[in-house]
Amino acid sequence: MRQFFILLFLCYLFPFITGFGRKDTLPKMISVEGGVFKMGDDWKFRKEAEKPVHTVIVHSFKISKYPITVAQYRVFCEENDIIFDHDRRFKGMSNHPVTNVNWHEALAYTSWLSDKTGKNYRLPTEAEWEFAARGGLKSKGYKFSGSDNLDRVGWYNDNSSGQTHAVGTKKANELGIYDMSGNIWEWCNDWYAEDYYNESPEDNPKGPDSAKYRVVRGGSWFNNSSNSRVAKRNFYDPNLSFNNYGFRVVLVEE
Repeated sequence: MRQFFILLFLCYLFPFITGFGRKDTLPKMISVEGGVFKMGDDWKFRKEAEKPVHTVIVHSFKISKYPITVAQYRVFCEENDIIFDHDRRFKGMSNHPVTNVNWHEALAYTSWLSDKTGKNYRLPTEAEWEFAARGGLKSKGYKFSGSDNLDRVGWYNDNSSGQTHAVGTKKANELGIYDMSGNIWEWCNDWYAEDYYNESPEDNPKGPDSAKYRVVRGGSWFNNSSNSRVAKRNFYDPNLSFNNYGFRVVLVEE
């Protein structure tokens, strides 16, 4: 009996010892039921990278309700002895999306989170990201993630006052996911190829085998409204970071 209570006590202490007892350390996840959707945008004024509109099948997954925040990323840095200077530069912004994180650092966070929880976290594929941003099977066909009016759902250059904003302060999309249009560009797992849609497989596409850049999605506080469209494709050097680039995570059960 004594051993049972000791084990119970250790289980109670585990979240605090590991850092997972801290408020909002674990990302809140939203379930996205898999399905079929039309990916891309064929309007004649859109860039070729968004064409052609094509059918994609996405498998079920979970995606974080918000981008990873400064507070959440801080725990990762503290446990891995990584210098974290966001407190100095962004005092009082713990609930803002973390920025100045390159693709490799975002990937390292997902690996750490997987090790800590015993679950399979990773960055979203480009197809998963767009499916979730469009509202999944509940999509109403909005131009932006949750509305045709970006001011309702996102922070961009016309309303951001030149900075990020706390996550979840705008309206969510049809699935209850926040900030997928505006606030920060979000890293995806895929390599980027402008003509990838011409050869993309229909079932659960994962991007080219290799390239120079990685996909980023969603637009940011710095960009105009066109960059925050759910179909907008962009790319960035995975070795670089900037103050309007961050990420969110996906959880899969395979």
